[in-house]
Amino acid sequence: MPQISVHSPVGDLTLFEHDGHIVAVEWGWVEDQEETPVLVEARRQLEDYFAGDRRDFDLPLDPAGGTAFQNKVWAAMRAIPAGQVRTYGDLATELGSSARAVGTACGRNPLPILIPCHRVVAASGRLGGYSGWEGTDTKKRLLALEGATLPTLV
Repeated sequence: MPQISVHSPVGDLTLFEHDGHIVAVEWGWVEDQEETPVLVEARRQLEDYFAGDRRDFDLPLDPAGGTAFQNKVWAAMRAIPAGQVRTYGDLATELGSSARAVGTACGRNPLPILIPCHRVVAASGRLGGYSGWEGTDTKKRLLALEGATLPTLV
């Protein structure tokens, strides 16, 4: 499977492609890299994002292995504008589900940053979890990069 790695302010990222779609983003660097046009474009868009020159991504994504419900959650996350946050409960209400189920789907997101699970927080104003290299510190850095304002703690 073709893959390339990217240095970023939140740690090294490796992007994986299958059949012309980005299927996964993982934390860390790989030695064996194979550039494809889609991976090169994904790297460019991520570099632009981290430089503050891009707010959203325009890439062919195909999150691998998701259930029908997870795919609905991931689509809802993609609809959250950069610089804004939604709560797990907001998405649960939108999808007719529970906040816990939304949180589980967020945690299984195979395309962090590209599918912005970092924009989903707890109703209390706490960040919730994050799969990133340094957990919630990575989530904070991504939200700060986007200029997001977190809900007030209740």
